[in-house]
Parts: sequence; C-alpha cells; structure tokens
Amino acid sequence: MDKKTYDRGDIEITWCPGCGNYPLLESLKGALAGLGLDPGEVVVVSGIGQAAKTPHYLRCHMFNGLHGRAVPLATGVKAANRHMTVLAIGGDGDMYGEGGNHFLHAIRRNPDITNLVHNNMVYGLTKGQASPTSPLGMVTPVQVHGVAAEPINPLAVAITVGATFVARAFTGDGEGTVSIIQEAIKHRGYALVDILQPCVTYNRVNTFQWFSERTYHLDESHDPRDMMGALKVAMDRERLALGILYASPGKPTFEDTLPVYARSPEPLHRRRVDRALLGEHIGEKI
Repeated sequence: MDKKTYDRGDIEITWCPGCGNYPLLESLKGALAGLGLDPGEVVVVSGIGQAAKTPHYLRCHMFNGLHGRAVPLATGVKAANRHMTVLAIGGDGDMYGEGGNHFLHAIRRNPDITNLVHNNMVYGLTKGQASPTSPLGMVTPVQVHGVAAEPINPLAVAITVGATFVARAFTGDGEGTVSIIQEAIKHRGYALVDILQPCVTYNRVNTFQWFSERTYHLDESHDPRDMMGALKVAMDRERLALGILYASPGKPTFEDTLPVYARSPEPLHRRRVDRALLGEHIGEKI
C-alpha cells in the first residue's frame, strides 16, 4: 500500500516551515501504509496543540478533543471497537502536562492503543512557554529568568509505572521512526513512542542539530525485556537512545478485562440490545 493512501490533499497544512511535524506526518503515513492498514480501520485521536492538528491531515477516522484528553478518548474508542487500530497523538505539553494524569493511568489500564508524543520541549501553539520537558535554564517569553522546574523524563516514568512498550524516535531519522511506529502499533497493549523533533520558531536550544548530535541508535546488545537496563538507558539525559527501550508482551489489555466482551468479541455498535440480560444487571424487567 502506498502512503499516499493516507493523504488529505483538500486541507492546507498550517505548520511553520521547517517544523518537525512535517517529517513525522510522513513517517506516520508510511508506517500505516507499510502495515497494510486500510484507512477505514484506523482512528487517530488528538487533543489541542500544533501536534494535535496531525489527524486533520490524514485520510482516516479522527477525533479532535480537549486539551490533554486524547488518551482517555482513544481508550474509549478502542474499548467500543477492539478491531480498530487506535492512535493517540499530541505534543509534550498536551500529553505530559495537561494530559499527565491520563498518561499515568493509561499505563496502569494498558489499553491496546499507540501513544505518539511529538516532543519538541516547548509549547508551540501558545507562543513558546516552557513545557514539561523543557530543559533547566531555558529562557522563554514566560520563563524570562530561565526554566527552574526539573523536566519530566517520560520514558523513565512510563517504565517505572509499568508501560508494556516504551520507545523513542527522532524525526531526523525517518526510516527508524517508521519502523518504531510500526512496532508500537503491532504491540498488544499501551505503547508509548516519544518522538524528538525541533520547533524552529520557539525553541532555539533543542534544534535539529542539537538532537542529531545527542541521539544514537540502540544496538543488538540492548535487551528490551530487561526493565532495569531500559530504565538505565532512559535516565541518560546526555545521550538520547533511539529505538525500543522496553517491551513486555503478554499483560492483559484494558479491553481484555471488560465483562462486556466475555460473551462475544463483536464491537458494541454491531450488537442487538439483549433486554433480558440488561434487566438482570439492573434488577428489573425492561
């Protein structure tokens, strides 16, 4: 399948020229097409922000929700129809800031969704204030004396809370990003992919060159089943590893735990209402 299958040629893309979202969008199209997924089988959910515009530029099902709420919405979509491929997309502010609570509890629930986080270490939509991943000392229009709050380490957080798939990609590595996204989609359970990318307008510190000089690819000596080894890699802030840091298959997904699927795997919208069974649950006749 050609990635043009996912093109939305009728909508103008409004990102800044040079934004890391452009190559990320192309990588996502390539990943979906490479897996042979029909656009009708894919749902992309987002919140608010520049990264959250991504579903607007894809030919597939999409839902654009509230700031920080993409993950619970994606969880609900997957719970209602387990046959769909569901992705939650947003920026580092959207997912780790406003959506930080949902990020943590999605890991606990382990829904079978792929969470792609565009991490440019700044709020790009609201004119460049510090995000949860902005480095210490970074000067912004709001943090005029430099960022004083310790930046979150999303990969380390995800591993320690119990995520079943944790990976990092970089938009400057298109082929690698495609491969990592595909592995995340194929993984059964919650999959986090933190994707490093430059914001050419508001972040003049963490530039394309900055990322290029500090990233490296994990080699075959890295065992993604080793949680403590993965955590050690995630904790390194000087050298940023690209690849699958941790993968732990076999844990039940959120959908597996739902009693509604105990009798039938059919999506909810295809079922007829069983009034007798419904009456049993609420203790009266319907």
